[in-house]
Amino acid sequence: MTIKEVCEKYNLTPDTLRYYERVGVIPEVHRTSSGIRDYREEDIGWVENAVCMRAAGVPVEMLIEYVKLFQMGDGTIDARTNLLKEVREQILEARKKYDTALEKLEYKIGRYEIAQKTGVLTWE
Repeated sequence: MTIKEVCEKYNLTPDTLRYYERVGVIPEVHRTSSGIRDYREEDIGWVENAVCMRAAGVPVEMLIEYVKLFQMGDGTIDARTNLLKEVREQILEARKKYDTALEKLEYKIGRYEIAQKTGVLTWE
């Protein structure tokens, strides 16, 4: 796939994709003999990982560390596992915050919907 096709598929800008490669969020992408990026299945897997993790709020630095560890081989399985567990905890904490905010919103919406029917807004 070309960089344009990957960007369209994952809703990224070419600058973002190049940045991810430059800093190590995704490993170096395969290139044609003329030097044009040619995203193969393995490259796409890394792009999907980056998109998913960034959408979940995982810092770029953690993704860079994960890729470095992955490239170092199976001797880093424990370190990678620990890193992913840390990411999971961050995501769970963020989810708790969203769940709390959602509960408050649901309560307020419910009160306003009652007020629309009764003409009286109460917070009981």
